[in-house]
Amino acid sequence: MLNGKLSIWYLTSFAISLVVIVPIITVFISFFEDTSQYFEILKKTFFLEYIFNSLILLIGVLFLTFIFGVGSAYLVSFYQFPGVNFFKWSLILSFAVPPYIYAYSLFAFFENYGTAFTILKFLFGDGEYNRHIPKFSGMFGLILSISFSLFAYVYILARSSFLYQSQNLIELGKNLGFSKFKSFYSIILPAARPAIVAGLSLVAMETLAEFGAVDFFSVNTLTTGIYNAWITFDDLAFANRISFFLLLFVFILFLTENLSRKKAKYHLETKGGFKKKEKIKLYGGKSFFAFLFCFILFFLSFLFPLSQMLYWTIKFPENLTDLQIIDLLINTLYLVSLSSLVLIFFALISNYGNRVSNKKILNALSTFSISGYAIPGVILAIAFITFVAWFDENMIKALGFLSIKKIFIGSVLGLVLVYFVRFYSLAFNGIKSGYEKINIAVDESSYLLGYSKSKTFFNIHIPYLRNSLLFVVILISLEIIRELPITLILRPFNFETFATTAYISASEDLLEAAAVPSLCLIIIASFFILLTSNYILRDRDE
Repeated sequence: MLNGKLSIWYLTSFAISLVVIVPIITVFISFFEDTSQYFEILKKTFFLEYIFNSLILLIGVLFLTFIFGVGSAYLVSFYQFPGVNFFKWSLILSFAVPPYIYAYSLFAFFENYGTAFTILKFLFGDGEYNRHIPKFSGMFGLILSISFSLFAYVYILARSSFLYQSQNLIELGKNLGFSKFKSFYSIILPAARPAIVAGLSLVAMETLAEFGAVDFFSVNTLTTGIYNAWITFDDLAFANRISFFLLLFVFILFLTENLSRKKAKYHLETKGGFKKKEKIKLYGGKSFFAFLFCFILFFLSFLFPLSQMLYWTIKFPENLTDLQIIDLLINTLYLVSLSSLVLIFFALISNYGNRVSNKKILNALSTFSISGYAIPGVILAIAFITFVAWFDENMIKALGFLSIKKIFIGSVLGLVLVYFVRFYSLAFNGIKSGYEKINIAVDESSYLLGYSKSKTFFNIHIPYLRNSLLFVVILISLEIIRELPITLILRPFNFETFATTAYISASEDLLEAAAVPSLCLIIIASFFILLTSNYILRDRDE
């Protein structure tokens, strides 16, 4: 039997887990419900195409992000060359460019009479340049857009793992007579495998969840199928049935990521302890190659889309004056502030409950509650609408109460609830990492001094967790600023953010009009990324 003081922590964690499990149960149950004839038509026509395209997209993105992320992480971690300190942090700025904004930039630059044509005409005069300008659209353009936007997941985790590795490992390869390539392939890369797998798993989950870029390039995937089932056919059961198959993909990846995380200390522990690595100084052609690789990656992933959006903003200044930037900024900050408060409040309660109770059941519930991040936003949004509709029809109206649909669907409250499910993992794990730095002896000393659990929490824990809380707020802010499908589906009428405004303009073939909100989004996201860089890039040997 639980005592009264601890039961609240169990109940809270159970409630959090319940909020997260609702979308999953909803999708599962809806899979067996009757749907319209459209699903039967889909099975005979586009369903296999959805699955095939999703797999091709996934394979292509994983391949490129592995090359970009591991390659750049290896260079900045093991070698000294011009610009290495700059590239160390600048490469993470790719996070500031969501895939759908990169897609707009890529298409616009290489389209007929686009930016590339304008540049060539300016440099060399009139000519038939469109014949020679490559076109990046369809699946190839989609793979590039997502890869350049997401490779930083792999870069950050791989770099952290590389920097953790001791000089002893490097010397081991030398003693065995290995070349630098063989040492990398046979020793360094296997030691970093769990971190790389974790990074690739995150990339995979984000790829499967991507909607904006997929829709822009008109590639039929499971994600667009879910959205079209809801918007075009107005069939929730249809949408949930497709969601079921996407969830299978996602959960396989989620389990893979969790298994890799459990092996996070796969790194070889040497008897001599950790020995600080000595970076190898590169000269001549090797130095130039390392610089060129990192610079091209930085340019293509960040400077290229930033420049394209800046060019359009300058060329079409009327779009700047027509856009209600202040309203968009207020809406964005409103969502960020409200969501951050809710997420931090419940994440603090769960973490504190785990600490003071130390019960396996509570730990298991808390672990399950962070699985929402693995569920694509479009699935969460559709599942939320489905659940609210069912609850309203079978519970609220059955009891004679007024409908609650308007309270939760098409409202800020609904948005915040789904944000909560999607991003609770960030808040919980961010605060948990801070708690791990507070020795349990601190709590015991506090109790001996006569402090209650509540007083210990407010007077000791909160001050200790200040930096972690700030870090969590910044991460949540970054995610909400970039988030598209949840906001697009659940936002109130006439309530727009920079992300939804850019998407709507692009979907209407008004790419120039999409430039200003896209540019604002990139600038704001870059600001938050730079604020977090000290945390993201904190490593053992620096």
